[in-house]
Amino acid sequence: MPYVIGTAGHVDHGKSTLVEALTGIDPDRLAEEKARSMTIDLGFAWLSLPGGEQVGIVDVPGHRDFIENMLAGIGGIDMALFVIAADEGVMPQTREHLAILDLLEISGGVIALTKRDLIDDPDWLDLVSLDIADVMHQTVLKDAPIIPVSARTGQGLDLLLVALEESLCDRPPRPDRGKPRMPIDRVFTISGFGTVVTGTLTGGSLAIGDDVEIIPSGLKTRVRGLQSHKENMSMALPGSRVAINLGGIAKEEVQRGNVIALPGLLHATTLVDVHFRHLPGAGRPLKHNALVKFFCGAAETTAHARLLGNMELQPGVEGWLQLRLEDPLALDKDDRFILRYPSPPETLGGGVILDPHPPHRWRRFKPEVILRLETLVAGMPEDVLLQTLEGHIALTHQQLPALTGLSASEMPDAIHALQIQNAVISLSADWLMAKAVWDRISGQIVRELRAYHDSYPLRQGMPREALRSRLKIEGKLFGKIVDLSAQSGLLTDVGTVIRLAEHTVHFSPDEQAAIDQMWKVIQADPTSPPSVKEIIAMVGPEVLQALFEQGLLVQLNPDVLMDTETYSRIVEEIEQFIQAQGSITVAQARDLFNTSRKYVLALLERLDAAGKTRRVGDERFLR
Repeated sequence: MPYVIGTAGHVDHGKSTLVEALTGIDPDRLAEEKARSMTIDLGFAWLSLPGGEQVGIVDVPGHRDFIENMLAGIGGIDMALFVIAADEGVMPQTREHLAILDLLEISGGVIALTKRDLIDDPDWLDLVSLDIADVMHQTVLKDAPIIPVSARTGQGLDLLLVALEESLCDRPPRPDRGKPRMPIDRVFTISGFGTVVTGTLTGGSLAIGDDVEIIPSGLKTRVRGLQSHKENMSMALPGSRVAINLGGIAKEEVQRGNVIALPGLLHATTLVDVHFRHLPGAGRPLKHNALVKFFCGAAETTAHARLLGNMELQPGVEGWLQLRLEDPLALDKDDRFILRYPSPPETLGGGVILDPHPPHRWRRFKPEVILRLETLVAGMPEDVLLQTLEGHIALTHQQLPALTGLSASEMPDAIHALQIQNAVISLSADWLMAKAVWDRISGQIVRELRAYHDSYPLRQGMPREALRSRLKIEGKLFGKIVDLSAQSGLLTDVGTVIRLAEHTVHFSPDEQAAIDQMWKVIQADPTSPPSVKEIIAMVGPEVLQALFEQGLLVQLNPDVLMDTETYSRIVEEIEQFIQAQGSITVAQARDLFNTSRKYVLALLERLDAAGKTRRVGDERFLR
């Protein structure tokens, strides 16, 4: 599954140097960055984890003058690679970046204690690590492992990669809700291709040829090409770092902070209701109608913060705001945001968008308005249930109460509400699955089976266990998913193999001609047919395997086969002979069918193995 890691940490603590050491890619692409040895804008790279999975990396500036560039890239990440230099420890931007990760609820990460090669005293490393653990206490990085590394010598980089992989392995993939959107964090042109935009895709998949809209401008365009980690792809999955080649759009018509989405999916807004958390370390209270800078995704604008339930909001206090944005932005419910003072620049807090399109400008201190916002932030039971289901493949009804916190009386109504919305499906009487998860897995099933059919067009289908292994789903649940897929007409379950419902085996004219010739040879002496090796020479191994799967041929042992009709007739005659004579020997069977010992022995041994006969000495008896 695609994931994106974002760096964070104080200036000159070695974020970009570490990224280059891990990936071989220098994320500092601007001439000024190289001249000043300082990251100014977002940088991008990717690495391979020990298990082979590729993950994207967004490298952000650490200098306080470029915090706002950092905010444009940090919102779309799955986890943080938090960088702290061993020779300096926790510094001012260490704390500010940590506060931003906390406000954006970036769940967990790994702490790289860089410049390990500059420290000779192991006690110093222990002291710095203890100080870091104390600072991280009660933040999203409270459980993050601390890995001492040196980008210069390579010390600890292997352990860091393992820690990153372990941190990601239990993280659920981004859900595919069929509502793709991508905040644009970079715009450029490529000669011969035109305008290209990059960002982290969320909410759904995008494919080449999809019609999309640029918000807030409303310009319509089409996806001409897709790349992730410089590899072309026909479809991009949610959670991917993606480069999109847009058709018919000039570079000047797009900018950082715009959003790519399906037409009509999102609408720009200038008024939003939010729940806000004021940082305890903020230098002053937030006053009503204060001018602030608003950051969400890759977008930023100025805004006036209207306090709906407080005269002013003291540092460390949470409250309800209605933000009046200077510029229209593409926002959605549950998006995370950050607020900063424009002058002097300071991060004052952040929170979550509750309503991106409130019906009007609220009057302050109205109890009904506060009650409405409290309901929105708590979430309806069905919202809690859906969020829980989207974090798993499927859950049983018995598992849901403990994982959701919903009571037994709330659960039936929540499930019913989601069923009306077509947001969940029942795999069986016991198992429930989010529709977004079903769409993702069923889409993966189709892609895996189609790829298998393309690679092995003469095979009846993909081995069942091979498909289960590709999907990484345990056996019992996999069986229920296959059953539902078959019921919906998506695939055909043939027991040991699974195929797409529309898949059929078609032989080419040359293959059919070879098969026809094979039948002529077999029918000339059906009880003494050519060997397996001779048949392979006639038709090829793939065609022979297809004939076995279609039940037209039976393999008696590695060297002997027989057409199914002849085999069935011989078995019937052997059974009749034994019923009449009591038993049959190899010599009797050889004379009965006028063939050689080679074929008779293969036949009788197959009947023994199938449990139709039992051998006593040289005789076979019916079981």
